Amino acid sequence: MRIGVVFPQTEFPGDPSAIRDYAQTAEELGFSHILAYDHVLGANPNRAGGWNGPYTYRHSFQEPLVLFSFIAALTHKLEFTTGVIILPQRQAALFAKQTATLDLLSGGRLRLGIGLGWNEVEYVAQNENFTNRGRRIEEQVHVLRQLWTQPLVDFHGRWHNIPDAGINPLPQQRPIPIWFGGNAEPALRRAAALGDGWMPGFHTASEARSALDLIEQCLAEAGRSRDSFGIEPRLSYGQGNPDSLIEIIDGWQAAGTTHLSLNTMGSGFDTPEKHIRAIQTFAQAVGLVET
Repeated sequence: MRIGVVFPQTEFPGDPSAIRDYAQTAEELGFSHILAYDHVLGANPNRAGGWNGPYTYRHSFQEPLVLFSFIAALTHKLEFTTGVIILPQRQAALFAKQTATLDLLSGGRLRLGIGLGWNEVEYVAQNENFTNRGRRIEEQVHVLRQLWTQPLVDFHGRWHNIPDAGINPLPQQRPIPIWFGGNAEPALRRAAALGDGWMPGFHTASEARSALDLIEQCLAEAGRSRDSFGIEPRLSYGQGNPDSLIEIIDGWQAAGTTHLSLNTMGSGFDTPEKHIRAIQTFAQAVGLVET
């Protein structure tokens, strides 16, 4: 199992030095990847009609591709993972270009988690349709993979038209891996049909059992092998109890999980140094580094 960290962006200042220290420490400790959440806009909770989302305009979110471009120049081995990019609120061709550039300049260290999102305000503000995002994301995946692997693309779909054109340079990975987030049945079926992996939102493997069973079923129906399909849950650091954390990790590993990301947000840390100490403590507890 490959173990990474979730960049604690809602609790982290926009300080380049702090971001550098966090990323370089994670790499030195032996974490395999760094995962970043995605939100372009935060809504005002006092807006007309109210707001019930978990994030508002007060929450900090670094744009993942720009963040990873910065970190790529400061690290050598860390993989960069989005968890997840809200793809249907982005232009597919532009996103293909941006990710191809990042993948190439980082030496093929990009892995994309994508999803539909829940924040309609972001869709409205970016002039994208919130109601058809599930259907559009499927077409977007086909567009991305063609743009990443072919010098010229002639694509004419329901929402995308590419008239014999292509991006240059192409990414190092052809194509860049695409994983899907989401726990609803349509998301699981989409992941099994189109994705290289799935990022569950369940706390433990036992909570995810029925979803894991459905993934297995859908992969079989698609004629795909479970061995070539990744699973990456997030592990909440909580109070940092090593026995509890290791028990949860063991459960996920027994369920066939290939990756896992440690999330230190929500644990009461109010400085970058506390987040860094937490990943150091965790790395020692699970044997990434010697005590």
